[in-house]
Amino acid sequence: MLAALERTNRFLERPLEMTPRVLLVTAALLLVPALVVPLWTMTMFAPQYPDGLRLYIHADRLVGGNRDQDIKEINVLNHYIGMRDLSTADFTEFKWMPFVLGGIGLLLLRAAVLGKTSKLVDVLVIYCYFGAFSLWSFAGKMYRYGHELAPTASVKVEPFMPPLFGYEKLANFEVYSYPALGSYLLFAVAGLLLGALWLDWRAARVGPGGGERPS
Repeated sequence: MLAALERTNRFLERPLEMTPRVLLVTAALLLVPALVVPLWTMTMFAPQYPDGLRLYIHADRLVGGNRDQDIKEINVLNHYIGMRDLSTADFTEFKWMPFVLGGIGLLLLRAAVLGKTSKLVDVLVIYCYFGAFSLWSFAGKMYRYGHELAPTASVKVEPFMPPLFGYEKLANFEVYSYPALGSYLLFAVAGLLLGALWLDWRAARVGPGGGERPS
């Protein structure tokens, strides 16, 4: 056990080579466009809306399609079934997500500059936690929107869960929910972090002489 801990400590304290550092800087740069492009998109089709109503979810705001007119139309429909209006102010996530992404970007650059495996592992763990928490928070928000319906609504519907991912039929609406460009950029950041850690682990295994280190 003690020997395993010592090997782990040596690995975590070893300096990063240039390629993992470049991957860390690249990951930090990818966070910049992820702050301004949509992270998620929801599209709703119905006979009266053959072209669809679109909702784009950014890191800091909601944006409706058709120059933001779609979100107004969605809120009119929500009023009939007792669902509260979709509003940027109602999403507390929009207040902290840009700051968290900015902080992660700084941690990525810090790991690249300090150049230790431990810093890379730290930011990878924090990033995975941020991703899992964000998805959980988004799913919880969708659940509450579909279940906290006003009892005085003119149209009675059973509580429902808007789709987090994929397709679902809700009344006469066909709803599609998928990641947008911003989420793919965030997925790419995770891939770059995992790639940097794998390259660092491989370099530690091979050693400076080109041969594999003994266990």
